Amino acid sequence: MFEIKERDAAGRICRFETPHGTIITPTVLPVINPGSMPISPDEMRKMGAQAVITNSYIIYKNFRKTALENGVHELINFSGPIMTDSGSFQIYMYGADISPLEIVEFQREIGSDIGTILDLFSLNATKHKAIDEVNETIERAKASIPLKGEMMLACTVQGGTYPDLRERCAREMGKLEADVHPIGGVVPLMEQQRYRELAEIIIASKKGLPPSRPVHLFGAGHPMVFPMAVALGCDMFDSAAYIKYASDNRMIFSDGTAKLDEMEELPCSCRVCSSHTVKELKEMDEKERVEKLAYHNLYQTFAEMRRIREAIRGGWLWELVEQRAASHPALIDAMEVLKREKKWLERWEPISKKRAFMYAGRYSMHRPAIYRLHNRLLKRFSFSYPRSVIIEEKGKPYSRYYRNLKGRKANFVVNSSLGLIPMELEEMYPVAQSVFPLKIDEEGKRLVRAFNRKFKEKIPGVVDASSVKNEKANFDLQKVMAVADMQFGKGAGKALFNGDIEIVKSKKTGKIRNVYCNGEHVVSMRATDGLFTLKAKGAEILHEFFKAPKLRVVVEDDAVPFIREGKNVFAKFVVDCDKELRPYDEALIVDGKDELIAVGQCRMNREEMLSFESGMAVKTREGIE
Repeated sequence: MFEIKERDAAGRICRFETPHGTIITPTVLPVINPGSMPISPDEMRKMGAQAVITNSYIIYKNFRKTALENGVHELINFSGPIMTDSGSFQIYMYGADISPLEIVEFQREIGSDIGTILDLFSLNATKHKAIDEVNETIERAKASIPLKGEMMLACTVQGGTYPDLRERCAREMGKLEADVHPIGGVVPLMEQQRYRELAEIIIASKKGLPPSRPVHLFGAGHPMVFPMAVALGCDMFDSAAYIKYASDNRMIFSDGTAKLDEMEELPCSCRVCSSHTVKELKEMDEKERVEKLAYHNLYQTFAEMRRIREAIRGGWLWELVEQRAASHPALIDAMEVLKREKKWLERWEPISKKRAFMYAGRYSMHRPAIYRLHNRLLKRFSFSYPRSVIIEEKGKPYSRYYRNLKGRKANFVVNSSLGLIPMELEEMYPVAQSVFPLKIDEEGKRLVRAFNRKFKEKIPGVVDASSVKNEKANFDLQKVMAVADMQFGKGAGKALFNGDIEIVKSKKTGKIRNVYCNGEHVVSMRATDGLFTLKAKGAEILHEFFKAPKLRVVVEDDAVPFIREGKNVFAKFVVDCDKELRPYDEALIVDGKDELIAVGQCRMNREEMLSFESGMAVKTREGIE
């Protein structure tokens, strides 16, 4: 079982069930060499290791009899989940004397929780050769699937540095009954700090893979890479860097690496760094020093992964990605790839977050949330009046600083850090929930100017504020109609609020809380993000107004009675879904005949709903008889 629990960007916290226990992803699996374990797997578990990875080819060559008799768990003395690599990299480097099917059978026989096919490592190959190697890897995967037995099988995505080939390989692997998909052949890229190409490979692979499969980035051992890779959808990592770096007297940190010989103080509070000085570490005998540095390196590795999971839960993963990118020029190159792929990233981006949008630098304005805001303004927003006034941003909410304008019959558009924003959207995420410095960078300014040029073409009759008389205007009604259009689609506001409207506000804050139409409760406005939760009557109105598949999640007939009673919609019962729905969007839950049966909030997008066999697709709010 693999199911999403929390999400941010294209990253996700998932529950992954294995025969030897549950793994909460994203996570890192320390690499275990059975012949040399300076830190025991049990000690690693105390530090945060949920699972480990070891090399089945090394075991086959050196510990075959013991592993077959006692199993891999006893061999390395670890009771939790164990993944085994097939040794593709070693065979690529030194040649092979084992067949692809034999190594899969061996992994099964020694009790691996997750075995790996013997793929072909094709990083530096020509395009023609890479195609042949990908074809062979796919054929090996097909032949290996019937041999896996109870073992989960990891089918590796290869394709060198050719994104189109990576995507094709991923699509073919996704058709197989595989359980995990490593992205292979990327260790040299990381060693050479070619992070731009790494980002391209991850995205190409993710585009081809089913979203319901865990994605493992092979050999990504340095924490500096983790935030970006997780934001792009990687779930698992493995690390031998902790011992390799330690053997070279290097210390891993979340934003880079330091040589012990060049240090005078230890900027860390792990058990090693808080109980030793640099001088003491330097004076230790080599074996002890390597062990101490390896412990520190693992501590930093696990600490960064915990930080990433917290960032996902709190909705600040993009901020962490930008912070880490600032630590290395090659990661800035990778950010250019993310900027180019923001349309794809927007499909996975939650509709709102627990935390405000925090400006962190030149790539902040390229985040998917801003792309979505600008795109919806251009496509969905409608102005109420033939005259418009552009005003400067003084503070939030905008209307508090322009109270005298609320009663005038004109469109008031705020020249904000996000671009030109209609005043009606002042409470909507991320307009109200954003924090900017006094000045943003030139990259952000350029993007805002480009958006403003397009949006100005939609703004009718721009005039000076002094030419607009103080007339009776219903600003609150403008606000709810504008938010409805932005959230649900053009025309939703007129459909929902067509009749005798009653708007209920909070006595404490004065903010809109509930909206009634002709005496019936249609929507509530959330204080956290200024967006609506749909009530049953509101869902009925939108269901009648919008034609299928707009806003719909279609479920199997067998699930209909339970969902009408208020039970949640699980992914395995979803038949189809509006491709424009995003995580945490409001959804109309319908049966196969498009009869409305419930209203709720999405937890997945369409691709996920149609791919996952477990996990909640929609959290049902109200069943409709």
